[in-house]
Amino acid sequence: MENKQNLQVIENLYNAFATGDMPTVLGSMDPAIEWSEAESNSLADGNPYVGPNAILEGVFARLGANHEHFGLKDVKIHGMNNNKVLATLRYDAKVKATGKAYNAQAAHLWTLNNEGKITAFQQFVDTKKLADAEK
Repeated sequence: MENKQNLQVIENLYNAFATGDMPTVLGSMDPAIEWSEAESNSLADGNPYVGPNAILEGVFARLGANHEHFGLKDVKIHGMNNNKVLATLRYDAKVKATGKAYNAQAAHLWTLNNEGKITAFQQFVDTKKLADAEK
């Protein structure tokens, strides 16, 4: 796919995530997607999550269950070669169990196939901020 189309797929995914439209988020993924959370992130215990259902249960459901709110802020999408897209952003969230809020710098590396489906995701995040909010 052309870089512009890849950027649109990822922009649509972030817009859908922001409105809670999980069918659109999951529908943008290839059935065999491999999703990896950043090392030392508490959600990395399932790496790699394979397939949209594993991501829904292992990542998104846990984020929802563990947070009073979890939002993505200042999302900037950058086109790259070889069907890759980089997003830089911040997580704005509050952990239910501790009542601690955090605003953490993050980056997401997305890989798409020629049909515009996401085949891989790698998260990079300030895991210390996340861990500090969880204890």
